[in-house]
Amino acid sequence: MPPFPLTVRDSVVTALRAAGCVFAEDEARLILAAAHTPDELAALVERRAAGLPLELVLGWAEFRGLRIAVEPGVFVPRRRTEFLVEQALAHAPGATVVVDLCCGSGAVGTALAAALGAVELHAADIDPAAVRCARRNIADAGGQVHEGDLFEALPDDLRGRIDILAANVPYVPTGEVGLLPAEARDHEPLVALDGGTDGLDVLRRVAAQAPDWLAPGGCVLVETSERQAETAVDAFTGAGLRTTTAVSEELYAQVVIGVRT
Repeated sequence: MPPFPLTVRDSVVTALRAAGCVFAEDEARLILAAAHTPDELAALVERRAAGLPLELVLGWAEFRGLRIAVEPGVFVPRRRTEFLVEQALAHAPGATVVVDLCCGSGAVGTALAAALGAVELHAADIDPAAVRCARRNIADAGGQVHEGDLFEALPDDLRGRIDILAANVPYVPTGEVGLLPAEARDHEPLVALDGGTDGLDVLRRVAAQAPDWLAPGGCVLVETSERQAETAVDAFTGAGLRTTTAVSEELYAQVVIGVRT
């Protein structure tokens, strides 16, 4: 159908603003573009006004210029995680074997494959909903998605061959999950958010096992908070990895990188 009239656009902006959407104009533009009928538009606006994350209303999230399919019950990729992808590409620009661990929607693996070209791509997650969603996203890259707990999910023939191991592990301390914005707390799986008492339980497990799976010179990258970075570095160096950190002030992102020497 033709574009909705300006009066409809204005009413959508007003409804979103009344619901507390800070970027009501931008969100209205995306919702209007997604709707094909007035009834569909009304349903989308109602879902967003009720607090459903915009990405779940639309069915996709933008990540490094890509449209990543997202579904209810799946962690929505954050823009700050684009920095992890940038760091992976900077450390291993010639990578041919890539693993997206704790993959959620598979956004990180999809973005890495898009930038690197022909790679052997694997992704894994413990959550069946995430696995289903990731399969939608990495299909075009010819990747494989595995269900299971961290490295247990991966084919054994990947040992010692991984050039980039991107592990966007959960790192919110258990006691702080309740302080998260409602969009995350109410609509995303706890397993993708809760990192244990200090937020680093899963990170430590990844650090301990990563050297067995990385190729010589291969790198493992995790996102963490500023206050957790020192402890995360200790976990990486304790596993025998050459460790550095990278910070993006613009994206409020902190990435710890470990390289197998």
